[in-house]
Amino acid sequence: MNETGAWGAWQVQPSKFTRAVVDAMRTLYPEELADRSWDNVGLLVGNSEAEGRQPKVLVTNDLTWQVAADAIGQNVSVIVSYHPFIFSGLKSITNDDPQQATLLRLAQAGVAVYCPHTAVDAAPKGLNTWLADIVAGPHASRRSVAVPCPAAPESHSPAGYGAVGHFEAPVSLAEILRRLASELGGLKYVMVASPVGADMKTATVGSFGVCAGSGYDVLKKADVDLLVTGETSHHSALRAIQQGRTLVQVFHSNSERGYLQKFLGPMLEEQLKKAVPEAQVVLSQFDKDPFTIYNVDHLG
Repeated sequence: MNETGAWGAWQVQPSKFTRAVVDAMRTLYPEELADRSWDNVGLLVGNSEAEGRQPKVLVTNDLTWQVAADAIGQNVSVIVSYHPFIFSGLKSITNDDPQQATLLRLAQAGVAVYCPHTAVDAAPKGLNTWLADIVAGPHASRRSVAVPCPAAPESHSPAGYGAVGHFEAPVSLAEILRRLASELGGLKYVMVASPVGADMKTATVGSFGVCAGSGYDVLKKADVDLLVTGETSHHSALRAIQQGRTLVQVFHSNSERGYLQKFLGPMLEEQLKKAVPEAQVVLSQFDKDPFTIYNVDHLG
């Protein structure tokens, strides 16, 4: 205890590198783009200056116990987790809950956590633009957002949630599915709900809507032939095919992770190096979709 004068929490110095990471993320993906009516974005776990900590960021889609352990093992200072690590208010923080146990471990290790989520979704060159580019491939398409973001700053306008595209000429559905599988990590399977009687090998698409993650509600009013999302409900799929639409779901985080690895990570490192030349951005080997599809005939 300091007995020479007033002392308290105000004397704790926040990490300068963590502030640099937050500033870089806000430059790339302003928090005004996020849908704060339900989302929780920003710096969710802070840290303070500490000797020996590296100016290193780990980018992940989901922050699990294993990802946290990996970050600590790599001597990371900040984790940028696309999905918010904390969604609702906490009345306690104990080891009885896996999320809270992970939070305690990160706090003990002095690792900060920043979560951008829907700010990344809504950015003009963000996640859904990338997903729409995959669907379109080499084919020209006229683009718009499914739900505009009214709070977007001029530097990141036009912005919005989900993307809608209209092809100049019909495109093979089978071609689109093959391209999605390839670009989203070499998927072997995609789930498709199509109208009764439709032939997947000969079907064509004139228009499409995409929204990563659980994006059906963003797209349900879009007047398009094809809906592509990470996941949706049984009843949403029934609704889509009764409207004559084809709905494709690729599993939630498969629709997001490729963008984080190929675009967000490199752009963050480039932005960070302007302020911290030795900054490094790494990925976690433990960040993957929780689901695996098994052929039960191969289980022995």
